[in-house]
Amino acid sequence: MVNLVLAYPEEAQPARSLALALGCELALVQRHVFPDGESKLTLPAALPAHVVLWRGLHQPNAKLAELMLLVPACRELGASHLQLVSPYLAYMRQDMAFNPGEVVSQRHLAGLLGGWFDRVVTVDPHLHRIASLDEVMPAGRGHALTAAPLLGDWLASQVDDPILLAPDEEALQWVQAAAKAKGLQLGACHKVRRGDREVQVTLPTGLNLVGRQVVLLDDVASTGRTLAQAAVAVRAAGARSVDAAVTHALFMPGALEDLAAAGVRHVWSTDSVPHPSNVVTLGPLLAAALS
Repeated sequence: MVNLVLAYPEEAQPARSLALALGCELALVQRHVFPDGESKLTLPAALPAHVVLWRGLHQPNAKLAELMLLVPACRELGASHLQLVSPYLAYMRQDMAFNPGEVVSQRHLAGLLGGWFDRVVTVDPHLHRIASLDEVMPAGRGHALTAAPLLGDWLASQVDDPILLAPDEEALQWVQAAAKAKGLQLGACHKVRRGDREVQVTLPTGLNLVGRQVVLLDDVASTGRTLAQAAVAVRAAGARSVDAAVTHALFMPGALEDLAAAGVRHVWSTDSVPHPSNVVTLGPLLAAALS
């Protein structure tokens, strides 16, 4: 049984939803950053035995340094069982060495977190070349959930008879899970990446979009270029409207403006990363896994 959810002030809202679902208290980590960039962290003077730390790992580097300090401090203050809820798990995309000497960040970071925490719970991590987190963490330490059915429910409530479209083949797994929840029609685009910000997207053959309402669905969006290119193609194919939904709204400055310029009507996301587009709360999903 979880006794306490611990979180940073900027993530208090989704962490409070989790604490409410678990029926336990929420406490906040106090953080002061010195001029030289070092952090001073303050926790409750005493912690109960079973603690969950909510810490999303978007913009991860400084957060990881603080986790390295928080974990032993939590155990010194009484937490004998410490779980990490990190809805967005960073450094999962680099899952193999494409060139000699490249660091495989997925394996190394997952191994570190699996050693620090008794359990790591995350949502829709980038696991395209492995079957589960057990391959990169100590067995049983990692638990990956999916928000796709929740997004599917939301989309079905907002758009009449939508077609769910993956902006690339890698996103097809989430589109399939989301579409299955409500029996929706689906498809997947083909993407060729030409750099961090340049992509080329082509629509699937045999899918008639004329007059239809299309929702682009992906696990994560940062620059938004893939979604924008897919939206342009969808509108050119005669779709009546195009919306976008993602699990992790990492949107960089200017991304939402680019999506609007491409014809995207609405952008929806879960609260895995705090963002104005958040409409789906992950608290109950996470609570069920922690319980």
